[in-house]
Amino acid sequence: MKKVWFIFILLFSVIISGCGAKKDNEDKVIKVASQAPPMTDVVKVAAKEAKKEGWEIKLVQVNDNVAYNDMVSSKEADASFAQHKPFMEKYNKERKANLVDLQPIYDAKVGFYSKKYKKVKDIPNGTKVAIPNDISNEGRALAILEEQGLIKLKDGVGVNGTTKDIVENPKDFKWLKVDLLNLSEAYSESKVSLVYNYPTYISKIGLKPSDALFLEKNIDSRFSIQLVAREDNKDSEKIKELKKVMKSKAVSKYLKEEHKDTLIPSF
Repeated sequence: MKKVWFIFILLFSVIISGCGAKKDNEDKVIKVASQAPPMTDVVKVAAKEAKKEGWEIKLVQVNDNVAYNDMVSSKEADASFAQHKPFMEKYNKERKANLVDLQPIYDAKVGFYSKKYKKVKDIPNGTKVAIPNDISNEGRALAILEEQGLIKLKDGVGVNGTTKDIVENPKDFKWLKVDLLNLSEAYSESKVSLVYNYPTYISKIGLKPSDALFLEKNIDSRFSIQLVAREDNKDSEKIKELKKVMKSKAVSKYLKEEHKDTLIPSF
């Protein structure tokens, strides 16, 4: 009988030990939601650094600009890397979420592209200008047009403006508001002379920032692409490790060597 009990206790110990090991391994897994290169590539570089310290970063790639926030908010992912702070704040307000920005990683070189025109002065009156249909990116696009002297916004509006805040529109631009993911398609539309875009999306049609008619002059740090988590996990060991590897020398080197034409590291 004693022998039977000994075997039972031994088996029980092995099972408990196995469960504990499994739990420990799970605790070392960090799920990061992202959408497209170079964001997804940055996560992969950070994952290699985390692996050296016994952590596993799992990239969860999504197809739109809402899913990565939904995953973090619902705790399906620990963090996301795909957006700037104003876009995150817009999501929080609309969904009553508690996402927080943790660390700026890079600033994308954004601006306006034109298939027809090589000089700003040649842009005709009454033409269509394609801009994002979400308020955070709309304001940034309009601020860039104001930098070029093409429109004037109400005093003090800055990057928070909308088309309703335009007080001067000397070229009588007509506004075509398009989802950020579909802006590149407007580039080939015959009646559209200017299209705002990010390097990530404009690259789909073979263009890069050097092809832009003009780029943003004064970069606002609020538009840095950020690492984002939740209020309830921002101080966890997982997020501390993720934050560390996301701003590692390896990531900085990758950004400078592989994407110097499209972005600027912000850490």
